[in-house]
Amino acid sequence: QRKNPFSNDNRLASKPVHTHRGDPSYGRPLEGSQTEQRGKDAHSHVEKEVEELCLVIKSTGQVGEDGHVSVTFGQLFETYVTISNKVVGILLRARKHGLVHFEGEMLWQGKDDDVIITLL
Repeated sequence: QRKNPFSNDNRLASKPVHTHRGDPSYGRPLEGSQTEQRGKDAHSHVEKEVEELCLVIKSTGQVGEDGHVSVTFGQLFETYVTISNKVVGILLRARKHGLVHFEGEMLWQGKDDDVIITLL
């Protein structure tokens, strides 16, 4: 629409035509836009789910000799799946932020039920 001579949409004319790698706005929504707000809301929601997952691990797990709380993936899955069906995704996000530790790249229900998840 930016190149359409018959377009009367002034919003398009005010946006930069191209952004390049290295540009601070590259790959980011416009500041103050609804897209930016939706992204912030989604990030906040995921943070709350990670926090809730850590609380579930703390309440269902056992304190080990090292003082850290641990739980098996099978036990966590059975407990947490009633809260959210995104157990594995939330676990991966929690590990990315250094809140939990477990072996392997991905956890699969049934196959990885005995994998120990440790709350850091």
